[in-house]
Amino acid sequence: MSVKEGEYCGFQTLIEEPGVLIVTFNRPESLNASTAPMKRDLVEVLIQTQMDDAIRVVIFTGEGSAFWAGDDLKGYGGESTQVPQIHHGHHNPSGTYNGLRAISQALNTAVRNLDKLSIAAINGFAIQTGFSLALACDFRIASQSAKMGSATLRFGLLPDEGGQWLLVQHLGVAKAMDFMMRKRIVDGETAHELGLVHEVVPDDRLMDAALELARELAGGPQVAMRMLKRSIHLAAELTWGQSLDEIAAKTAVTDHLPDAREGATAFIEKREAQFNGWLEGRTDPPMDGPAPWELDSE
Repeated sequence: MSVKEGEYCGFQTLIEEPGVLIVTFNRPESLNASTAPMKRDLVEVLIQTQMDDAIRVVIFTGEGSAFWAGDDLKGYGGESTQVPQIHHGHHNPSGTYNGLRAISQALNTAVRNLDKLSIAAINGFAIQTGFSLALACDFRIASQSAKMGSATLRFGLLPDEGGQWLLVQHLGVAKAMDFMMRKRIVDGETAHELGLVHEVVPDDRLMDAALELARELAGGPQVAMRMLKRSIHLAAELTWGQSLDEIAAKTAVTDHLPDAREGATAFIEKREAQFNGWLEGRTDPPMDGPAPWELDSE
């Protein structure tokens, strides 16, 4: 299963070397507000991305003056390119519950469960569902003109796609309470001060900065990085003892991979490691080479 470049419902995809998938939300006339078919197409693309070894990093960004300005409250329809039309719910309480679990919440879950690293390049308004998707990503870079927040209470609604959990992860309970209850929407610099984004750059530098980060991440040892991503997520929920056991089990795999041999060999030879031979069709270092634990610490 491989990811295809092209147009989907509400977004388009492009693949840059080395294995960087760029997902651009492209409904600028509605500030890239989302529809149910758009979310379903996104989930399908993320499933394909998970199964496609050629994709190493995913960048999400928006076209025009918005990253993703929440749900399209004026028209939650749309036409999916991937699946037949399914009612989007909200016609009764059961429909709302099922629609959230199967579509909106499933999207953010797919982003968090993706073993490849993800970057939100926040170019403008990132509100409600768009804000939550950005928080679900592993890295966030904001333009100076970015505006982001939940603000669901402005409509008497809840952050039903998991936004409250994600914000608590980033801010803690007290600051998340203030942020949501006071319906705050902040600019890029304030978001950076709060710890919601990793970096703020001039508007015309946003995609360059995102691609620089993506290529840096794509050059790292992909299997070890994917396992570490999962361990970091789990560390927020496990006890100390559980986290030690969990990382030990993953290390029992990564220490014996060709990338670990390459890393050790490159260290000895005082050169830059060339990881991911398995992805690039290169011959891996011989397994009789030095293992990481065999290195002289001096």
